[in-house]
Amino acid sequence: MSRSVWIRGLASTAILAYLVSRIDMGATLVALIGVHPLHLATVLLLVGLDRLVMIGRWLLVLRGSGHRLAMKSVAWIFLVSSFVGSALPASIGADAARAYTLSRRTDDPSEAVASVTIDRLAGILSLALLAGGGTLLWGATDNTLSDGWVWLIATGTLTLALAVLFADRLGAPLIPASWRSSGPARTVMSLAHAVARYRDRRLTLALVLALSVVVQLLRVWQAYLLGLGLGITVPFAYYLVFMPFGLLMLLLPVSVAGFGLPQGAIVWLLRPQGVPDSLSFALSTLILLTGLAGNLPGAWLYARSKTY
Repeated sequence: MSRSVWIRGLASTAILAYLVSRIDMGATLVALIGVHPLHLATVLLLVGLDRLVMIGRWLLVLRGSGHRLAMKSVAWIFLVSSFVGSALPASIGADAARAYTLSRRTDDPSEAVASVTIDRLAGILSLALLAGGGTLLWGATDNTLSDGWVWLIATGTLTLALAVLFADRLGAPLIPASWRSSGPARTVMSLAHAVARYRDRRLTLALVLALSVVVQLLRVWQAYLLGLGLGITVPFAYYLVFMPFGLLMLLLPVSVAGFGLPQGAIVWLLRPQGVPDSLSFALSTLILLTGLAGNLPGAWLYARSKTY
């Protein structure tokens, strides 16, 4: 884990160093200082709201699998794991902390990991849906983010989600018969079967996906308001196109707290709209900082060291 942190720290530092070398940091600092306080305050309220929706979404997943943890316990695990995961590989670290803590509470590691997997899959699928909807609203895009790339990535995301849901059927033939009695193979198949059980919980899956779309819309709205606070006048429809890809970059376990790669992606995707790199970098930085602010309740709960 320590080596992983160092590697990701170096990756984040390298990407940030490249961006800093090509962007007017003085103009970026002026933009950050000059962001409209009303927009910033509204965004922080929306960050709190999206955390509430995410807690409710995971609670719905847990209820669908038969877990009866109290709401305050689910909220504690989610918020503390989000805080702890800030120093781990992007959101994957938070998911791992969440699954581990839940497995300690329920003594059912496979179901714990499956609940987090379904929760995360719904989030990724909602990003694909948003990108597709944004492309339809925006119309023809430029060469930087063509319609073909949007639909290719969206289709790939859907295929990945279906592969995970049907991993019990797809994976079993791939495991040699001589390996199936081994501990790792049994663990993998136990997890695959736990995830597969959600295929029969269609209502739960539909509601979780709907809440995931709400979460992603809240995040896109946050970015749009921060952009307005910085004086960026890109239409909201384009935010629906490029923000899902920025958020997907945030999910990749190659940076610390999301700094580096997501910022570079946002700067790159806003260039065709005539947004100066200094403003794009300021926007991406504010998106990450306000997101980290949403983890502060978890830091407070962690400092109290009181579990529920």
